[in-house]
Amino acid sequence: MAEKLGVYICGGCDIGANLDVEGLAQFCANGKHSSAVVAAKSNPVLCSPEGKAMIEADIAEHGLDGVVCCACSPRAKWDVFKFGDTVQVERVNLREHCVWSYEEDPQFPGQMEVIAKDYCNMGIIKLINSRIPTPELPDAFKTVLVVGGGFTGLNAALNAASLGYKVVLVEKTENLGGKAATMYKSFPLGAPYSEREQQIHIKDLIAKVEGNDKITVITGATLDSLAGAPAQYKATIAGKEYEIGAVVMATGWVPGKGKFLAPLGYGSIKNVVTAAEFEAMAAKGAIKTADGRTPSSVAFIVDTSLLTKGITYGPCGEACEEELPCDEKTDEGACEDFVYADKESAKHLAYSSELTSLVALKHANYVRELAPDAVAYVIYDHMMVPGINEKYYQAAQDDPGVMLTKGTVTGVAEAGSSVIVKAKDTLIGQDVELVADMVVVPTAIVPTTAADPTMNFVYRQGPAFPDLELFDGFADSNYICFPYETRRTGVYAAGCVRQPMGLGLAAEDAAGAALKAIQCIESANRGVSVHPRSGDLSFPEFNFTRCTQCKRCTEECPFGALDDDEKGTPLPNPTRCRRCGTCMGACPERVISFSNYGISQIGQAIKEVKVPDTLEEGGPRIIVLACENDAYPALDMAAMRGKSWSPYVRFLPVRCLGSVNAIWVADAMSKGVDGVMLLGCKYGDDYQCHFVKGSELCNRRKENIAESLGRLGVEPERVEQYEISIDMYDKVPELIDEFVNNITTNFGPNPFKGY
Repeated sequence: MAEKLGVYICGGCDIGANLDVEGLAQFCANGKHSSAVVAAKSNPVLCSPEGKAMIEADIAEHGLDGVVCCACSPRAKWDVFKFGDTVQVERVNLREHCVWSYEEDPQFPGQMEVIAKDYCNMGIIKLINSRIPTPELPDAFKTVLVVGGGFTGLNAALNAASLGYKVVLVEKTENLGGKAATMYKSFPLGAPYSEREQQIHIKDLIAKVEGNDKITVITGATLDSLAGAPAQYKATIAGKEYEIGAVVMATGWVPGKGKFLAPLGYGSIKNVVTAAEFEAMAAKGAIKTADGRTPSSVAFIVDTSLLTKGITYGPCGEACEEELPCDEKTDEGACEDFVYADKESAKHLAYSSELTSLVALKHANYVRELAPDAVAYVIYDHMMVPGINEKYYQAAQDDPGVMLTKGTVTGVAEAGSSVIVKAKDTLIGQDVELVADMVVVPTAIVPTTAADPTMNFVYRQGPAFPDLELFDGFADSNYICFPYETRRTGVYAAGCVRQPMGLGLAAEDAAGAALKAIQCIESANRGVSVHPRSGDLSFPEFNFTRCTQCKRCTEECPFGALDDDEKGTPLPNPTRCRRCGTCMGACPERVISFSNYGISQIGQAIKEVKVPDTLEEGGPRIIVLACENDAYPALDMAAMRGKSWSPYVRFLPVRCLGSVNAIWVADAMSKGVDGVMLLGCKYGDDYQCHFVKGSELCNRRKENIAESLGRLGVEPERVEQYEISIDMYDKVPELIDEFVNNITTNFGPNPFKGY
């Protein structure tokens, strides 16, 4: 624990203009924690060279092992307030959460000083209860495993090898190249972007991989199992074991089942083909109809609305005409909108990607090249060509042999040897009918992980990635914030197994995933975590003598960082851990903690809040536990934009709402706090939780908290959880004020107040 503290109050950024910073320094020096505070000073601008030099001088003179910087948000100046590996730093947010957001209450004026003192005491006690983590330093394996020998996997292998790392590349087929090796050409991968198409130099790429002495290529084999943890994986391939540090999964995609394209005539009209079939046709050098003719017109359907409107599929994979779901116990199977059809293939996706548009434009160019007298029609609902690809679209517009029209396809019918495509909502405002010799319909990109475990993890959670149905089977666990990341630490997805993309983006993906894999190896080698808490030295510590083997921690960990032995006692895998604290929040016996973030530490910080004995003596008190990933930044941004909120709230950042332990709420209520707000990321199907399930788990635990409060005679409504995204900075102040008003108006003071 930190025993010799220095407390430093900044006077800049309006803090000194609104607070007596010297008086606040004296308060810290002479207050309840004076025995630990060796030095307490103010400075006009604490982040200035002079301010930092003052702190460094005190560290040298007094042997400080802890520094409390009372200034701006810990999200700012984080690179300034660092004082070596032996000095812990705690940031107290007096700028955004006190001065900039202060809202005066005429009934109880002068609350700003009370707020500042509370935050200073909270910062001091947090540091007193914090230790410098002692990381575990595994003997890291530095070989990168690349699963998948297609375009993405080949690029990933070359990227890792170019940085000096050994690579094992495994491909399940006998040949490298994947889908790219079967393609005719690509839409532009580089300048000039207006060209019709470009060659794919896949043979050159394969030659570079096979000629690289750092890359071991294994074909005709799959990954039998992946056991262990990042930096110490044991991968079994074709009966042989390899020592692996991290993994790039580039297993690609398979075409969606044709039966889902039935509304567009596929399977019933002979001259309706998929984009994948059309690509294969072009790769053979000619475009032919079913009776062997070169078509005079080809229509490409980009609109997919007909595939998803009013159609319901059951687990049997067949369209269901019943209005209500049938009993899942019957032979017909249970019908739900867009569920996985079966183990062999995922559902038809209820959305379209930019790739659908770009492939249609590329295929229209195939028509112009291989059947120069033919006309290519492209019917689209949305033409998505972001960025520089707009030039490719413009080139198609300028081609007299390519006709593009916006429209919603209402039907596809056979007329002799031709096909009629009907569409409405066109640019000219009229319904149209196009007659074509051939119609090309989209091919769904179904990631290999949708139905195949692929990685064969030796984890207690099973061989596959969990809950992939939330992402239509794509492996990326949170592409909004952390591209390439999966639910399994050390395994990074790249290419179409992550999300639909063309070869240009796949090459970028390969580089990014390879770098992430290398970062993971080097982080484990130094004992620090990877994203989102990159560089964190802490890891869960267990007091196994009090463990009841309830298995909550092992079951709730989103990343498989905890296995258990035959008795149910947790078996930690430190390098899998992302330091979210979900296990800590799950433990009813409070036997799990971190050296610098623990049950006692946050509980003691809550108790530092000065709670008036009655509402009439100073108003209510509300504790806000705010997730550091979305909620806390939203609060900072609100303050920066001049927003304010009730002066009766006190904020405590938490790593994730999943780390919130019920004892913190109990501590707050027993102290007389009138309400507790839990601000965290969105959860559910559209989740944004950086640790996947933290907010969702917290919401489940809140139900148990409500039951406990009810037994104590305390209204459960005094504890509420709110879903906050980082862009809700304009709404957060209103939520806070509404909660405070609801507590004071409808519930009054906590019945434990004053005890």
